[in-house]
Amino acid sequence: MNHLSRLLSILTILKSKRLVTGPDLAKRFDVSLRTIYRDIRKLEESGVPIITIEGKGYSIMDDYLVAPIMFSEEEVNALITAEKLIAKTNDESLIEHFGHTLQKIKSVFKSSLKAKGEFLDSKMFVLKNFNVGEKSSSLVHIQKAIINFKVIEMNYQAPERPSTSRMIEPVAIYSVNDKWIVMAWCRLRKDYRAFRLDRIEQFKVQDEKFEDRQFDLREYFLSCPEIEYEP
Repeated sequence: MNHLSRLLSILTILKSKRLVTGPDLAKRFDVSLRTIYRDIRKLEESGVPIITIEGKGYSIMDDYLVAPIMFSEEEVNALITAEKLIAKTNDESLIEHFGHTLQKIKSVFKSSLKAKGEFLDSKMFVLKNFNVGEKSSSLVHIQKAIINFKVIEMNYQAPERPSTSRMIEPVAIYSVNDKWIVMAWCRLRKDYRAFRLDRIEQFKVQDEKFEDRQFDLREYFLSCPEIEYEP
């Protein structure tokens, strides 16, 4: 990657993340930390409003606009592939919102990339595993509750058990075997529980906010290799 391409890539990363560290950029572009420092100074000299946070990294002013992003064929192909995979997921809310997002992204494609993307779309198929559970429609709403620390009230239907009303504090979400699962602090059980989204019958995101429990999903998996679903 030449110098100009690296500067443009650094600028794109700065706009896409809240905070970026020098070592992360050096590793990303396989250059020295000193080179990254020079690149940051070059961007500042060109008028880019970079904010240096001592001991943490770099950020950029929220209202700074970057010229429209140009996509490569490989990046377009990756988006088309993601569209195919998400179309087969079990959550209808994710399918709908990703479709809206991709439509906006496609609007900035050059005509030649649009044509190639449409051609690839006609040449790709993802076969669905039919041995899966019921569909869900809550993923996007639960994701929003997680990042905004909002309590969820729901009815949960476990196999061969009566439906129960729960108040949960959602802290993480993951997917396994085509099933989306939310990790949450269950106020009924007073402990963390894993809830399958396709077993949530009704739900409502409350206005009530909960305190960040600093839940680490990776650490939880390491300490509990066999995750039990909420019965």
